[in-house]
Amino acid sequence: MNTVTKLSGFALGLAVVFGTAYGVGQVTGPVAPVVATGHDGDSHGDNGSAAPEHDDASGHDDGAAGHGNASGPDAGAAGHLPGGLLVADRGYTLLPVRAPEGEFAFRIIGPDGDPVTRYDVAHDKKMHLIVARRDLSGFRHVHPELAADGTWRVASPLGGPGVWRAFADFTPTGAEPLTLGVDVTVPGELTERPLPAPASSTTVDGYTVTLDGTPQPGGTATLALTVSRDGVPVTDLEPYLGAYGHLVALRQGDLAYLHVHPEGVPGDGRTAPGPQVTFAAEFPSAGAYRLYLDFQHGGVVRTAEFTVHVGDPGSVPVPPGTAPDDGHGVPGHEHN
Repeated sequence: MNTVTKLSGFALGLAVVFGTAYGVGQVTGPVAPVVATGHDGDSHGDNGSAAPEHDDASGHDDGAAGHGNASGPDAGAAGHLPGGLLVADRGYTLLPVRAPEGEFAFRIIGPDGDPVTRYDVAHDKKMHLIVARRDLSGFRHVHPELAADGTWRVASPLGGPGVWRAFADFTPTGAEPLTLGVDVTVPGELTERPLPAPASSTTVDGYTVTLDGTPQPGGTATLALTVSRDGVPVTDLEPYLGAYGHLVALRQGDLAYLHVHPEGVPGDGRTAPGPQVTFAAEFPSAGAYRLYLDFQHGGVVRTAEFTVHVGDPGSVPVPPGTAPDDGHGVPGHEHN
């Protein structure tokens, strides 16, 4: 049964509550109607009160946020946490800043306390911004533009009321790749949506995408996704972000952002442009995960979504039609 949650306290400011604050340049203009909160776990923070307005704030604590302090089931051989759980890591902080209404803006603050302005290209872009509501609906994957002052700007991908997790996936020049995450609240009346049941196939804009693979907790699984249209395999997928598909996986609860890597690249002489796209995905623990496959065909990027239960007898996707996906996201949306 859906539960109706009131997200009150309409805020005209963006606030990031971390700890120690230091100032960086101010972005002027009216404030977008969202509130950013510095949750690093899975607390929603929607307690009916608005956070105080701040132009910029951060909470560097490299000792607490560093990968080397991870422990428990998510700690790998190097003690690394999954991506997206931390707002600050290895000296870098994700910092939402003031922006005109309808726009989302943020900076990455470097170890020297200044906005980062130099990034390496990864998957054809210098910055990947992924957002999803805390109930794992409303997924968006967009690519902001970088201003000279280190501010990233994009038309707001936040689709409606709710607590959203925003992930910045990037590589600072001369540093390791990072995925940082921060919660952003859009006030209003929210109807939470349950996670759809696992299924081996889903449809989006007339395309059927089938998932094959059985992930196990604590290991890397091979996931094969096959695309067809009107029963005919699609053999002319178009390159998107350096591959024939881009896959994001989020863990229910804390929204851990998982490492997923495509196998092969377009033009390498051995990777076919469909119908199958294969990925290696790391699942650090048992639990429910939501998978989002972006693929391009006919010049349009579409997103197919799946639920996977890892480490559970019911984790194997059920046959099509047994537990149909309910279109948890927004099929057929275009990406920037």
